[in-house]
Amino acid sequence: MANNNTNAISMYVNRTDIDSYIKKTLGERAKQFTASLIAAANNDKGLVTCKPKSVVTAAMAAASLDLPINSNLGFAYLIPYKNKTKSVDKNGKTVWAEETVCQFQMGYKGFIQLAQRSGLYKTINVTEVHEGEIASQDRLSGEIEFAWIDDDVEREKKPVIGYVAYFRLLNGFEKVLYWTKEKCEAHANKYSKNYAKYGSGLWKDAFDDMAKKTVLKLLISKYGPLNTQLQEAIIKDQTIDNEYEDNPTRKPELSEAEEAQIVEDAEKLADELEAENGD
Repeated sequence: MANNNTNAISMYVNRTDIDSYIKKTLGERAKQFTASLIAAANNDKGLVTCKPKSVVTAAMAAASLDLPINSNLGFAYLIPYKNKTKSVDKNGKTVWAEETVCQFQMGYKGFIQLAQRSGLYKTINVTEVHEGEIASQDRLSGEIEFAWIDDDVEREKKPVIGYVAYFRLLNGFEKVLYWTKEKCEAHANKYSKNYAKYGSGLWKDAFDDMAKKTVLKLLISKYGPLNTQLQEAIIKDQTIDNEYEDNPTRKPELSEAEEAQIVEDAEKLADELEAENGD
């Protein structure tokens, strides 16, 4: 049975103004979106602690990329996130309060899906690297020669030591990026507030998936061709933390107006409702 918070999300998404916005934005996909969102709320105890408005906003970010929000699929996630808000009481004193909000986050499978849709990539993949699978490394060129263990059973017995992402374009250009597990761990501790402060979140629950997402996103954003959806996915994923290390060195080739519009669309629902209803 759904708890009160789940009912709150269900009631919020079925409000006349919210329902109209979703239908106007998503068209024929609106009904499936609403059903998926309510199902996600029913299945995630952390999600139902979030403000309903933030849950809808995060889910709309995934919907704009046509990615499912079922966390078991690994394309996109709705992440509960502790956030401190500041207000001023009637005596003019600053008051801090902690609330849980929902944020959109890409999964590595989501980036692979968007790259495949672009029609620009012949091959794209990311995988764990197990102990004994690095044959040699050229310190000057940075090139690594891998010696993959063919036997999956034997391979799984070996500890994971790193993560490698790879793509080959239709024109033949290819690129590889490898990060050690220690580097991914340092990245998580430095840039994931939930992981560093609370030892929680996707970096704890799905470390391999998050490490693969980070390496793959950095590879694509620095060296891969970016169509509009990939640009949008990178920007939206980065809004989780403005200081995320895997912000691309080569920024997506969008105008300032286009980049601002992408970020604004993900927050548009929350902004409109806050102004109209004072939520």
